[in-house]
Amino acid sequence: MEKKHKSFINLSIACSIIFLGLTGCQFNLPRGNTPTASHAFPKPPTPNPEPMAEIFFAVTVPAKIQPGETLVISILDEVTGLALNPSNHVMQMGDSTHYYIALPFAVNSIVKYRYLRKGDNTIIEDMYDDQLIRYRLYYVGGPGEVMDTVASWADSLFSSETGRITGKVENSEDGSGLPDILISAGGNQTLSDSNGEFSLEGLVAGTHNLVTYSLDGRYQPFQQGATIIAGKRTPVEIKMNPAPMVNVVFTVIVPDNTVPTAPLRLAGNIIQLGNSFGDLNAGFSSIAENMPVLSPMLDGRYTLSLMLPAGTDIRYKYTLGDGFWNAEHEANGDFVIRELIVPSSGGAVQDYVDTWQAGPSAPILFEVTAPANTSPTDIVSIQFNPYGWTEPIQMWPLGNNRWVYQLFSPFNLVNSFEYRYCRNVQCDDAYDSAKIGNSKGRSVSTSVAQQDLTDTIISWNWFSTNNSGSPQQYNVQQKDNGFLVGVELESYYSPTWMPWMPLAFQDIQEMGANLVVVSPTWTFQKEFPLVFGPLPGKDALGFDVSKTINQARAVNLNVALFPEGQFPQPVEDWWVTSPKDSAWWDAWFARYRAFAIYYADLAMENKVQMLVIGGDWLEPALPGGVLADGSNSNLPLDAETRWSRIIAEIRQHYDGQIYWAIPFPEGLASAPGVINELDGIYIQWYAPITTLDQPSTADMQVEAEGLLDTQVWPLQKTFHKPLIISVAYPSITGTAKACIPNGENGCAAWNSLNQPNPGNTSMEINLKAQEEAYLAVLNAINIRDWITGFISRGYYPPAELQDGSASIHGKSTTNLLSYWYPRFLGNIK
Repeated sequence: MEKKHKSFINLSIACSIIFLGLTGCQFNLPRGNTPTASHAFPKPPTPNPEPMAEIFFAVTVPAKIQPGETLVISILDEVTGLALNPSNHVMQMGDSTHYYIALPFAVNSIVKYRYLRKGDNTIIEDMYDDQLIRYRLYYVGGPGEVMDTVASWADSLFSSETGRITGKVENSEDGSGLPDILISAGGNQTLSDSNGEFSLEGLVAGTHNLVTYSLDGRYQPFQQGATIIAGKRTPVEIKMNPAPMVNVVFTVIVPDNTVPTAPLRLAGNIIQLGNSFGDLNAGFSSIAENMPVLSPMLDGRYTLSLMLPAGTDIRYKYTLGDGFWNAEHEANGDFVIRELIVPSSGGAVQDYVDTWQAGPSAPILFEVTAPANTSPTDIVSIQFNPYGWTEPIQMWPLGNNRWVYQLFSPFNLVNSFEYRYCRNVQCDDAYDSAKIGNSKGRSVSTSVAQQDLTDTIISWNWFSTNNSGSPQQYNVQQKDNGFLVGVELESYYSPTWMPWMPLAFQDIQEMGANLVVVSPTWTFQKEFPLVFGPLPGKDALGFDVSKTINQARAVNLNVALFPEGQFPQPVEDWWVTSPKDSAWWDAWFARYRAFAIYYADLAMENKVQMLVIGGDWLEPALPGGVLADGSNSNLPLDAETRWSRIIAEIRQHYDGQIYWAIPFPEGLASAPGVINELDGIYIQWYAPITTLDQPSTADMQVEAEGLLDTQVWPLQKTFHKPLIISVAYPSITGTAKACIPNGENGCAAWNSLNQPNPGNTSMEINLKAQEEAYLAVLNAINIRDWITGFISRGYYPPAELQDGSASIHGKSTTNLLSYWYPRFLGNIK
């Protein structure tokens, strides 16, 4: 047995970086039926149970529930998925609208729960805006009680009067504001800004349990009651205690049929263990690639050492996939969810995985051969669809473009399902081209006999060549010291992007760039009352932004932050339909101020080179603002003064260079006077440089020179500021016209073809057209020394794609810039 373990371990060490996609490891998987085998080690002793406390839940519902229904409190498992492994408890009725139950929980644990009506259908409670309640929070400090009120149900309209809670979360030791703290009351959730301030809207009148929760556990939870009066604001001040970091070593014994070269991960309920705190595909909250990987030990066990905050309630499980697929199970098939209240002194945790399987069905082996042109840095992923497409999972390399994944579970819940392949877990974009126009994948059903499915991917969607040809020779003029060349990342965000950022930055650095512009977002979640803030899973939180900055710096790239707003509909439509009365504008400027200060603090904390504010999404909020329909935006008369105050505050938080972004050409007329208070201008260039279907590069260059000299140069002379040109041209025929037809005799936005799920896919992809438009602008800039930088916009980080988007990643334009950038900087003569 010892010899067997050592041979497995040597191979595991050799393949220890397969999750980075940097090596191909060859190994053999067991064939035939592989039931859960006996373990090589005895089961470790059962740890002493955590002390328990009973919590009394009492809830008021808005109306008598229907005959045949019961009221249920649902205790949620965020590691597996909020809807996938709940523990439901029927409540006792006090009278027609009041119910109660008492349940035991570990002391110092955090309970995530919500209320349901269970009958022929399951009805989840929702909020004032008809959004389902994700979960409520309760902190178990000891025996206690909580009084809740269900505001509304998903099958009924909300009709109650509401109030709100506003407040500030501070570090109890130094009084500093704490950002990115989750605040929950009445099922409503929000995150604090960089000053620790927050607002919770739409709470029904009554007393609510208010909980503040640190997503990484670095601050101990805070809990208190908050009384809401209809139409009023309830102010609160909250102080959270820092939690000391301690070392915890996890060691686990796994079943003998564990695939030895597969990454064994620790899935958990905090940021460090892969939880995004957002609603991802099919009700998932976690991403496998963001979970830490355990290391094999010489004796066949696996181990992981983590610094964790003392006192934190850690819910976790071991997995060969994610929290749902290939996770550990009890012998009876139930999902395992472990709980650890991190001891104040840290320590060692010894665990034992009973089985990876659930149900009588045998494992299914998926083997696939990828196209020969698949990038050596790409990972092939597999995505399953049992009831909706779940989050993709990385496959394991066999070498020679062959990949494999062995699926063990949960076959007690899944009988028949679909699956499909993609690159770098980007299954909405970089997928098997055989599935273009068909959302369905290949089909498979479970069986008591093991199945070995062998597939071949003929080609990848939007990926046909590596575009490695040599560009022509050009007479590039070396620019002065301080000239900036680089890329601006696409502002869309997915937690699945994070593992691929280092490779993207390496690509950007090899292009000769010296700057990457990171474009994090906040989301406009509701127009009235205005809710504008970070939405977990959709917007990069401060943790991710800081990590991204550090990854860029690791390859010697300077970094600029360019925060933007994200909208639930086309931005022009959003501005037209928003209220825009004086009270709304007051709220808008207050939220924009919080947004700007949040990123100014992040920029200062991470010492980024530049902060870019402004941009095309802000046009109606600038002095003289006009909406897309031509009407006035009803901006307050003192708007310019408000902007000046915001910029002055940004200066107090960030001492680096601040640039103002102006969309060109449409934004020139509304260029605000506050540019005088800033350090530079960032021109967002999506300008028509031809009216012809097949223009020559020389003709486009002449047109670009004319635009620079007649429109941009006067702007530079007016403000006497350094000026950067940031260019976006989609990879489509006619791109130099700067008009993507929208089917209504108008033009769609330049980023309407960006991933994921681009619109107007009928446009003809033309990589050469993008390259020629870029060349025309580069030639125009080449002889104009008053321009201090050139940036390519819309870069899509996680995968090379030859699609119609403005991203240059994997396109011939990358080769063009690889020629120009180092010569602009004098690194190549």
